[in-house]
Amino acid sequence: DTICKASPDAVVLVMSMELCTLHLQWHAELDDLLAGSVFADGLGAAIVSARTPEPGRTPLRIGQFVTATAPAEDTDMAWTIGDTGFRMRLSLYVPQIIESEIAGAIAPLLSSGGLTQDEIKHWAVHPGGRAILDKVQSGLGLEPEALVPSRETLRNYGNMSSATIFFVLQQVLASAQPEEPIVAMAFGPGLTVESALLSRAG
Repeated sequence: DTICKASPDAVVLVMSMELCTLHLQWHAELDDLLAGSVFADGLGAAIVSARTPEPGRTPLRIGQFVTATAPAEDTDMAWTIGDTGFRMRLSLYVPQIIESEIAGAIAPLLSSGGLTQDEIKHWAVHPGGRAILDKVQSGLGLEPEALVPSRETLRNYGNMSSATIFFVLQQVLASAQPEEPIVAMAFGPGLTVESALLSRAG
């Protein structure tokens, strides 16, 4: 986005490749079992440009980005580097933390776009796991159909870490009408909430 604003003729390929199975741990600890059962390999990519889209294309328009940090202990969600690869800590409190903090985390994003939550037509939520999606839904008071793209992505592909949001956005883009606002969000160690305001270009 920044590159394209600085160079309007630029065409940028943004790619995320996650090979989570490389870090499969042969331990009986709960964190290792959770990471091994939830995470999957995946590759997602997008072309970003400020150029006028070609006829017949249905691109997403990038709006605002907001980063928020939810209060959490460093043992709730973190990656550590060990002798046999990355090991993940993912406590059972993460979904509860997200549920209690998610509305406040995306409030600045909605405000930056002059929108209320009721005006958001589509939600592209990173499916970190079923419990996380359940808590996002309850924390924001969303209808079940709002998270269908996220749940289908989780069911069909698993949690591919950062690449997963591309799969969710692909489904959302197929159903969104021109100019309808889309909120995309993902979660990471910290506990961090990254969110973006998007829309399908007309």
